[in-house]
Amino acid sequence: MTYDFLIIGSSGMQGRIVTRDLIESGHKVHLADLYKEGSEENLKKFPGTEFSFVDLRDQEHFKTFVLSIDAPIVINCAEGDWNQEVYKVCLDLKRHVIDLGSDIPTTKAQYAMSEDFKKAGLVAITGCGSTPGINNVMMRYASQFFSEIDTIEIGFAWDSNIKEFVVPFSIPSIIEELSDPAAVLENGQWFEKNPPDTEEIREFREIGQQKCYLVRHPETWSFYEDYKDLKPRNIRFYAGFPDHSLAALNMMIDLGMGEEDPVTIEKIQVKPVDAVARVLTKLGRPEHYNETENLWVTISGKDKKGETYITHMECIVFTLPGWEDAGCNIDTGLPASIMAQMIKDGRVTERGSFAPDLLIPPLEFFKELRKKGLTVYQDGQPLNAHFAEEKK
Repeated sequence: MTYDFLIIGSSGMQGRIVTRDLIESGHKVHLADLYKEGSEENLKKFPGTEFSFVDLRDQEHFKTFVLSIDAPIVINCAEGDWNQEVYKVCLDLKRHVIDLGSDIPTTKAQYAMSEDFKKAGLVAITGCGSTPGINNVMMRYASQFFSEIDTIEIGFAWDSNIKEFVVPFSIPSIIEELSDPAAVLENGQWFEKNPPDTEEIREFREIGQQKCYLVRHPETWSFYEDYKDLKPRNIRFYAGFPDHSLAALNMMIDLGMGEEDPVTIEKIQVKPVDAVARVLTKLGRPEHYNETENLWVTISGKDKKGETYITHMECIVFTLPGWEDAGCNIDTGLPASIMAQMIKDGRVTERGSFAPDLLIPPLEFFKELRKKGLTVYQDGQPLNAHFAEEKK
C-alpha cells in the first residue's frame, strides 16, 4: 500500500496530534512506535490505519522498516536524540523528513547535511513544532523589516485554569532545558548560563506575570546562522512555566528522576528519565482543564531606513474544542502536520536541510494556523484573524 506519510513516534502526544490531523485532512498514514499504547485511540477512531513496531535503537532494523513502507515523507515525532539518525536513514532511502527539533549539536549536524539532501532532491526540516517551529516562521516574517538586528529574544509562556500538574510536553526535553547550560549570544560572543540563576518575571498576553529562565534551545544557534546577514549581536531563549508546574518539575530534577545514566532493575538497564516519562504518559487531565500558551519573538535593531525599530511577534494558543486531551500541545503537532502537507502539495520547493524559517512561506503558514484556531500577532495586531472567515 502507498501512504502519504510515515509517522515515527505515533504513540506520543505529538505523534497522536499529527496522526489525527493528517487523517482528518484526507491523507493516508502509516504509524510506527516502540509502543502501541497511545496509538490505539487513533487506530480505533480511523479503521484501516496501520501500525508497526519500530525500535530506533536498532538502526539496521529501522532502515529496513522505512524501506518497506511506501511513503515519500517521514514525520519524526520521537525524542530529539534520534533526529540525526532518522535524517541519515531518510537520506539513504530518498525520503523527505521533518522533525520537532533537538539540541544545538544535533541541529548543527542536521544543517551540515544540507548539501547532501539537496543533491538527492530532498528536503529535511528540523524543528517543525511550536518553538522551534511557529517561532521560526514568525522570526522570518519580522526579519523583512530590518536592515540590521541587534537583539533577538525568543520564548514561550503558558498556564492552566486548574493548578494541577499536567505534562506540558516532552519530559526529557523539559528536564534538559531546566538543567543544561543555556547558550546565549551577548555582544557577539557565546556564553553559557545556568538556568536557575537567570530567573526573571515577565508579563505575557493572555498569561499575565510568569517566571522565566534562559534555557538551551536550538533557535539561539539557528537564528544566528540563518540571519548572519543582519548581524545579530544578542540572542536569548526564555522558557516560562507556571509555579505549580515548575515546582513539580524541579522536584523531579532534585530527586534524580531526570538522570540519563541507566540504573539496573532486575538485570534490566533503565534510564530514570525514560521511566518517568513513560509513567507520566498515564497521567490524565482534570475535568474542565484548559491551557493557554504564548509563543513569542521580540526583535530590535535598525529598519530599512536605518532608524531604531522594535517589533514583537506572538502566537496565542488556547485549548481548542475537540482537542481537550492535547491542551496546548496542538501548537506543536498541528504545525508539523501543516509543514508536512506543504511539502506534499508543493508549497515547499526548496531542497536541502533547514529550520522552518528558511523555506516555509510565512503568510501561507499563518493562514493555515488560523484555520486550526491559532492567531498570530505583530505588535498586538492580528495578522491572520481574517482567514477564519475563509474556513467558514
